Amino acid sequence: MKVAFVGKGGSGKTTLSSLFIRHLAAAGAPVVAVDADINQHLGVALGLSEQSAAAIPAMGAHLAVIKEYLRGENPRIRSAAAMVKTTPPGLGSRLLRLGGDDPIHSRLTVPAAGARLMVTGPFSDEDLGVACYHSKTGVVELYLNHLVDGPGEYAVVDCTAGAESFASGMFTRFDLTFLVAEPTRKGVAVYRQWTEYAADYDVALKVIGNKVHGAEDAAFLREHVGADLLCCVGQSGAVRAMEQGRPFDLDDLAERDRAALATIRAAVDARRKDWDKFTRQAVEFHLKNARAWASAATGQDLAAQIDPDFTLDPTVAATAAGPAAR
Repeated sequence: MKVAFVGKGGSGKTTLSSLFIRHLAAAGAPVVAVDADINQHLGVALGLSEQSAAAIPAMGAHLAVIKEYLRGENPRIRSAAAMVKTTPPGLGSRLLRLGGDDPIHSRLTVPAAGARLMVTGPFSDEDLGVACYHSKTGVVELYLNHLVDGPGEYAVVDCTAGAESFASGMFTRFDLTFLVAEPTRKGVAVYRQWTEYAADYDVALKVIGNKVHGAEDAAFLREHVGADLLCCVGQSGAVRAMEQGRPFDLDDLAERDRAALATIRAAVDARRKDWDKFTRQAVEFHLKNARAWASAATGQDLAAQIDPDFTLDPTVAATAAGPAAR
């Protein structure tokens, strides 16, 4: 399953995503975590030191290598330079298996809290004043477009704050999106924004209430988000200790917070994998980007990159993509 954590800046989405990653890994599930937030804090939240987290090789800095690998022998893609963030796989493309021994997972992930962690990387000096953060998160969209995740496998992405994910098609790349909301007007405003923007795209969204002090806070969230409220997490001394760099274990959490993590996993596991929708939406956003800017930027008709007979359904994708995918 591909899972996203989104929310207002300061809502606690990085903390909640890190706790969920720890919860999955502690149960023995294969997990790849991706820090796609402009503020790169997921590594530290997963127990790495500031120095170790800063030393993780950035996906954005290896974009050309990633494109060349994923392109494989796909005849519809003339060169790695012709690949954009929305380029979907086709016959001859190299597909990714979660945590595989491909050069992307083997070179760009590091162990963290029992998971494998990748990062988009922060702004560099060359980016300042001339680039938006979408130039970084685009590599995550490309990664997700080529990832064939199997049962009991999880790719968990800590997304950038607010509604920034809607600047690309990445918001459709997930089986389930968790919006972390504080029980405040600002907290639920991001929820309303998300539901408005995602209304036409069949995006599965659940709300996790965070920093919930009691019944009144929970009632406030329920009033504003209704049945989308999945569970609530309270203020936690154990989480504060973790954020201060002190030793942390999931058993240090209050029982209700451990139960909330189990509820979150149950919601993910209950989702039906819809490879047809995933493929269809990839094509939709690639055509949209091709028309808007990508074809002009590359000097090629990028609509021609679409393979109409290709699907990422693992029951057929391995044979459809050919030896390069394995």
